[in-house]
Amino acid sequence: MSEYNVKKLRRTHKGRIIAGVCSGIGEYLGIDANMVRIALAIVTLFGGLGVGVYAIGWLLMPDEEHDTSIVQDLISKQQAKSNNTDWSGEHKPQV
Repeated sequence: MSEYNVKKLRRTHKGRIIAGVCSGIGEYLGIDANMVRIALAIVTLFGGLGVGVYAIGWLLMPDEEHDTSIVQDLISKQQAKSNNTDWSGEHKPQV
């Protein structure tokens, strides 16, 4: 299988209602996004887990226009910030 045929799980803009998580999952699985929404609503009603699953999807799934997710962006920002700081907590001058 070539790299061009690989499906990627992404939050989509087409069919987006809140953040595009359900539409992205639906597109990835090849099913209607409303089926995913109904499943999440049922899971939410019976234990509240659907809201958490949606939030995790929002944080971990990259948007279709980006290569990285929200969490990956935050981690890279934090690493860049810590690379500019020495052990004493003082900022190193940019060279």
